Amino acid sequence: MDRSPTRQGSGRGIAARAGHCPWLACAVVALCLAGCSVRQLAVDAMGDALGSGGSVYEADADVLLVGDALPFSLKLLDSLIVESPRHRGLLVAGSRAYLLYAHAYVGFEAESAAREDVDRANAMRRRASDLALRGHVYTLRALELAHPGIGARLAADPGAAMRELTDPREVDLLYVAAATLAVAIGQAKGDAAMLARLPEVDAMLARALALDEGWNDGALHELAVTWRAARPGLPDRAAVDHHYARALALAGGTRAALFVAYAEAVAVRDQDRRQFDDLLARALAVDGEARPNERLHTELAKRRARWLAAHADLLFVE
Repeated sequence: MDRSPTRQGSGRGIAARAGHCPWLACAVVALCLAGCSVRQLAVDAMGDALGSGGSVYEADADVLLVGDALPFSLKLLDSLIVESPRHRGLLVAGSRAYLLYAHAYVGFEAESAAREDVDRANAMRRRASDLALRGHVYTLRALELAHPGIGARLAADPGAAMRELTDPREVDLLYVAAATLAVAIGQAKGDAAMLARLPEVDAMLARALALDEGWNDGALHELAVTWRAARPGLPDRAAVDHHYARALALAGGTRAALFVAYAEAVAVRDQDRRQFDDLLARALAVDGEARPNERLHTELAKRRARWLAAHADLLFVE
């Protein structure tokens, strides 16, 4: 009888030998655990880098290149989050990436297509809303790490839930949480369930401003300008002007998106074409190198400024 080990039985042979040699069994287990451990360390290290602030995307001024690359980046981040579902940095990076893609790419394309193909524009709006909600879920999961159950409490009583947050280091999460939900609501276009979540955005933005109103050189105030103008009903003009003035003072005129937001929030509503043109000109004059880590945001704002200028005759009644 041939007693030589076969290729099929080699695995069982190793297991058998390991069973007879306790030290060998321990070595095999240790190697397996080390492999998992190394992979986890690599994922967590990447998460730390991604969550440390900014990204190679946000520092890149090539709007088209970033737009082409973002879908792959989103799925990569999804995969990393599956590997390390409680890593704050990965959750923040994922939420920011979904916000960027939903708002600046899918949402903008939907708006550009609205006058030529309403059905296509509506489908793209729904997609933008869904993408923004994915980012919002990631942000809530990041908040849940320090505040278990905060998502449910936010839905039930936004004001009370936000009073639980007292650490200014959580402002970055509140900013993205408010922005992603705001984009999701805005792109949903009249969805009653989404409109019912307006108080959540109000509460998150108000809490972030209370914790650190100067965060990221006035980014919260800039978001407030856009949000207050976009909410249903007449905007609170005094509040919009206050947020614009604070954002302008904190950023020193280096945020092109602020001028675009105010042009849409105030100049279009007031039908003030001269102010509109002046604000867009100021946006286009912003030097992208003034905020090198946000070159992409500057270029996206300038793209929108040029698009608005090209469609100005449709926005103003002579």
